[in-house]
Amino acid sequence: MSSWAPTKYKTKNWSSYNDSLKQRGSLSIWFDPEMVWTPPPSGKRGRQQQFSDAAIQTCLMLKVLFGMPLRQTTGFVQSLLRLVGLDWAVPDFSTLCRRQRTLNVSLPYRGSKGPLNLLIDSTGIKAEGEGEWNARKYGGSKRRIWCKIHIGIDEETLEVGAVEVTTSNIGDAPMLPELLNQIPPDQGIGSVTADGAYDTRKCHEAIAARDAHAVIPPRKNAKPWKPTSDGAIARNDAVNAQRYLGRTVWRRWSGYHRGSRVETKMHCMKLLGHSLMARDFERQVAEIQIRIAVLNRHTALGIPITEPAG
Repeated sequence: MSSWAPTKYKTKNWSSYNDSLKQRGSLSIWFDPEMVWTPPPSGKRGRQQQFSDAAIQTCLMLKVLFGMPLRQTTGFVQSLLRLVGLDWAVPDFSTLCRRQRTLNVSLPYRGSKGPLNLLIDSTGIKAEGEGEWNARKYGGSKRRIWCKIHIGIDEETLEVGAVEVTTSNIGDAPMLPELLNQIPPDQGIGSVTADGAYDTRKCHEAIAARDAHAVIPPRKNAKPWKPTSDGAIARNDAVNAQRYLGRTVWRRWSGYHRGSRVETKMHCMKLLGHSLMARDFERQVAEIQIRIAVLNRHTALGIPITEPAG
């Protein structure tokens, strides 16, 4: 019997995808003369804001992309504006630090043309503590703090459409309904793919409430639930199908392998840094959201279209 071999794929749109990869290094995508850099008067009493949320987010996106501290970010943005001939004022480092805590980050997301196939997963990212080498050699300190990032990506566009940031003591399953709530109600959801950690009643009920199909592997020796709701009925069908087909065949038949794409997106996000620079939780949330905004802008430039080779 021949051994199993992984499927090989080839890229169909290599020419356009190659151009998009080169465009990701172009600085011209960050500045638009039509951008509202200085907000209009709010009509409220007190000092008016000198910089809009878009201006603050642009500076912080460059900070995250190039891994610079706040002061270097200010000088970098000032030099870029001078090169492109824009006489805009640049926020100082204290303004960036203060506004980051309450910044309403705008996530660029195009959305799918048809029903959305949502891929959900979570990962941890270090917020405070020594590096991995120090921890392995000396045991590390007790102040190694981690944040958890919960995201849902669009299978078609590979863009992040929903994101939640929690502390490390929050489980994965409770955040799935919160991610689904970030999807507009008028956006149809075709399927929700997640790993076995999301095999709970609340997750299945939240998916069924959006008239979506759950692709969640039941746990080993899973018992059927009482068919008292649409979520329980759908989960029982998955349990029966897995018993009949086996776990390996069921995963191929259900398309569970698509979940690897969200794991790849997690890896891309950590390429921007395996730890966070911010020290309080509100700024850490903004930093993670800005990372995702950077990834979505890069992804929108072009993604590979692959097909099995043979």
